[in-house]
Amino acid sequence: MDAVILVLAALVGFYMAANIGSNDLANAMGTSVGSCAITIKQAVIISIVANALGAVLAGGYVTGTISKGIIDPSLLAHNPNMLMIGMFASLLAAGLWVNLATYFALPVSTSQAIVGAVVGFGILSVGAGAITWNKIIVIVASWVTSPAVGALISGGMYYFIDKKMMATKDPLAASQRYAPVMVFAVFLVLILSFIFKGLKNLHLNVGFVQTILLAIPISAVAGAFGLWWVRRQARPECKLGPGQENFTPLDRLFAQLQVLTACYVAFAHGANDVANAVGPLAAIFSVVQTKAVALKVDVPFWMLLGGGMAVGGGLLLFGTRVMETIGKNITELTPMRGFCAQFGAATTILVCSRMGLPISTTHVLVGSVVGVGIMRGMGTLDLRILKNIALSWVVTLPFTVVLAMLLYKLFIYFLL
Repeated sequence: MDAVILVLAALVGFYMAANIGSNDLANAMGTSVGSCAITIKQAVIISIVANALGAVLAGGYVTGTISKGIIDPSLLAHNPNMLMIGMFASLLAAGLWVNLATYFALPVSTSQAIVGAVVGFGILSVGAGAITWNKIIVIVASWVTSPAVGALISGGMYYFIDKKMMATKDPLAASQRYAPVMVFAVFLVLILSFIFKGLKNLHLNVGFVQTILLAIPISAVAGAFGLWWVRRQARPECKLGPGQENFTPLDRLFAQLQVLTACYVAFAHGANDVANAVGPLAAIFSVVQTKAVALKVDVPFWMLLGGGMAVGGGLLLFGTRVMETIGKNITELTPMRGFCAQFGAATTILVCSRMGLPISTTHVLVGSVVGVGIMRGMGTLDLRILKNIALSWVVTLPFTVVLAMLLYKLFIYFLL
């Protein structure tokens, strides 16, 4: 019986991981694909490799049994099987919702889905009074504030580039003047994000001051190459990728900056978001093996590797529709606009992570794309698409709460 439970749990866990790739990671890659900075094939290759590396090298080898600290697992110590069934129901409920949202090309937050599912199972297993509602309120508030911050930063970056570079008489000359500053800013954000967020599970204990002292010189060197980079892109012999036939030298610069951010986002995604699938899966394995509830559980290497690869595979099989929503349907993206959206999202994620605020990568990215569209004019935004996205965000929490409760009651009835 235990073997059957483990196999079913693994299948559901990797099913959830594939859904994370088809929706969450598709959001992250959508701006790069939509602006033709990279092709879908390149996005898939980057995702599979970077996700697996992020999960294995920087993933959480020790994770809490209850996602987001919403309930205390010790409350279920008297009946470990309830925890196992609850985690199974939560994974399945979140996976089914994300799968449904992906089918309708709606970018939703898998973290939000897991939160709702755990709340649903927690209400039935330990009671509504045991739910950490203050934490829920903070998480819900972040779903409103983080898209707004992403929109503000991305819109501000777009305004700066449009006025200082694109609207000048000689955009190429202006780009040579500002390229070092932009490349410096990009590398600074990526290095800080990589250390503080991408590698946070390694517990390197690198202080903020030491990180800044490391990041600034590296970013300065990268910025010094920015001018050479722009001049190189202006050469006639510079090779262009698919869909880039009409790219200007400035477009090529922004496209290559987008590739850098895409690689980082995929790595950080593997390091942090794979835990949404393998964390509950590891908890199930722990209960089956020890017949007890552990506050912390070890995550096996094969689970991290498999989860990382499943995320990339989900993007390959089902991620196209969501990528089109983010990269094309909300507003038309060029390399410059896509760069502004990605830079704004990366900066927002970095700032909120350092402040300890829970955020959704999906919400931030959508907000960042909307911010760029607003600066271009409200007429450039597809308000029908935005209405559907907003509705899916509102529905995610109650849908997963109810679905997890139904699945939990069903499993309890047949298995206990």
